[in-house]
Amino acid sequence: MPPAAFAVHQLRYELAYGSEASVVLRETGHSYLHSVVPWLVALVGIAVGGFLARVGRAFATRTSPRGFSLSFGALWALCVVALVTIFACQETLEGIFSAGHPSGWTGVFGDGGWWALPVAGCIGFILAAVFHGARWVVRRSALWRRRPSRARRAIVAVLQPSTVRPPAPAPVLAGWSSRGPPLPEA
Repeated sequence: MPPAAFAVHQLRYELAYGSEASVVLRETGHSYLHSVVPWLVALVGIAVGGFLARVGRAFATRTSPRGFSLSFGALWALCVVALVTIFACQETLEGIFSAGHPSGWTGVFGDGGWWALPVAGCIGFILAAVFHGARWVVRRSALWRRRPSRARRAIVAVLQPSTVRPPAPAPVLAGWSSRGPPLPEA
């Protein structure tokens, strides 16, 4: 969610000010945001690692973890509300603590701040798709081990070491013959 909130904030300024967005961001006290980017990348890495661990756990235990289930539309609406709330709180705090940043309602939605609403809708849609898709992948990985398909059974049958049998050694080579080789004729 934090990288999505950062994207909403930055895209709002890009859409409102165009090519002069970096100048306006610097003048209104937003220069601190560039130091946040490495932390956001680290958070994305941690989230991807947690997702892969959850998929692996679901695949190994053959059960998907319990969780609440929201429809895609409800998840989208929840993401949009969260992004707009984060944006409004961030802009309000910047209005209080940053010199040159307007405060109050004007600081949040003035000077093109209303662009945060459609941007939050688009970013919220992407987030909901990612969250919904991640939940689907975890459930599918648990089901894949539970009910194997014909193709998977065939692949497993070919690749399982228990189905591969080494050839039996020839009895003569192993010394199991009841008689020796014939004697050469003189």
